Amino acid sequence: MPADRPRVLVFDVNETLTDMTPLADRLEHVGLPGHLLSAWFAGVLRDGVALTLAGGHASFAAVAGDGLRALAAGAEGATDPEQAAAHVLAGLPELPVHPDVPGGVRSLRAAGYRLATLTNGSAGTTRAVLDRAGLTDCFESHLDVEAPGRWKPAREAYAHALKAMGVPAGAVLLVSVHPWDVDGAARAGLPTAWLRRTPRPYPSTARPADLTVTAVSDLAARLAAG
Repeated sequence: MPADRPRVLVFDVNETLTDMTPLADRLEHVGLPGHLLSAWFAGVLRDGVALTLAGGHASFAAVAGDGLRALAAGAEGATDPEQAAAHVLAGLPELPVHPDVPGGVRSLRAAGYRLATLTNGSAGTTRAVLDRAGLTDCFESHLDVEAPGRWKPAREAYAHALKAMGVPAGAVLLVSVHPWDVDGAARAGLPTAWLRRTPRPYPSTARPADLTVTAVSDLAARLAAG
């Protein structure tokens, strides 16, 4: 971390703040195995980033819906693909946050940090989730990648957050559970924190995070300790 520690924290949303496991029940409700949740979400990220690399763009909902329709079309006994996609996607605004998020976020806000979110998903969905968690007042801004038209980890996505918050790259700490997000932010000049929610190791091929923490509450304590 730089000696002059960032005072703006920008959080990724899906899996970083939100617990996506309830979507497994929605998959099963439409006749798809719940264990496909991880593969589906990984496919959404793959296809969205691939579009960005190719010079195209589509919303998270569009890419995610395509993936769900493909799964439903190829599964015996699954609901109509359109209905399946609609049912699963309707669960996104209703996702809970991880248990460590409310206390950690409130501690960071009380310590004077400016907080924002940056997601490849929808800013509206982020607002809905954080409203339900009672955390709306803790965040200054909710951002997504529709304005730049480039999914993270493209440099333009992080530049959009910097412009929105009115600060230089060195003043923002990007917090994410995803190593590819941490790597992208680091390459864009931002300090980074990897939120390690699983035992999986950090990839050796990615730029390392400046901080590694196991919970948002852990991040609050680490920053307070200097």
